[in-house]
Amino acid sequence: MEIKKIFEDEVLLVINKPSGLVVNNSQSTRDVITLQDWLIEHKIGERVERNGIVHRIDKETSGILLVAKTKEAMKFLQNEFKERMVLKTYVTLVHVKMISKEGNIDAPISRNPFNKTKFGVFVGGKESQTSYKVKATYKRGNQEFSYLEVFPKTGRTHQIRVHMKHLGHGVVSDEFYAGRKTARNDRLWCPRLFLQAVSIKIRHPRSGKYLLFETSLASDLKKVLEIIKKD
Repeated sequence: MEIKKIFEDEVLLVINKPSGLVVNNSQSTRDVITLQDWLIEHKIGERVERNGIVHRIDKETSGILLVAKTKEAMKFLQNEFKERMVLKTYVTLVHVKMISKEGNIDAPISRNPFNKTKFGVFVGGKESQTSYKVKATYKRGNQEFSYLEVFPKTGRTHQIRVHMKHLGHGVVSDEFYAGRKTARNDRLWCPRLFLQAVSIKIRHPRSGKYLLFETSLASDLKKVLEIIKKD
């Protein structure tokens, strides 16, 4: 899997993570190459926690990821995320036509007490906020879909996927939250989770200037939109 650099200077690296690449090393990733392995190989963030990986995106999610190359940059960016100063934009394709063209989701997320590998909306969970805009609607046979821009204001694990499921609009090919049968049928024409981090706006850790990084939709997701019918 090719890891493309979007930007790099003395303190910051911005990459376009391909789908299928695991971000962090763990007990379950000993037999696969991760982004952290790649950073170690290229001697990036050698003296920084997690080799400078500031935030994570899921294995099947593609898109923009930040890597701090110094401890100072890591501390600065972690605080920016904590204070919600980082503006992130994702795109996703979800089941069913959205009634509202835009909306906000404010629903607490915590680990599912009945399945520790999943998360969900539960009373007492952590505050979680996501807003969205409908960019287009599509059809495939008798199925309807909405193509969204999504703006997560908080950074909970699986947040977009959980919030979309909470609204009744599971992400296409989401084996965790869209339902096994639905995801299995989705993967006949969309072979991976339809979710990509397409832009991020941050303050530079050293200069303090605002920077916007963007990436175009991955080729495999473009093909998916080409094979379904725009409504």
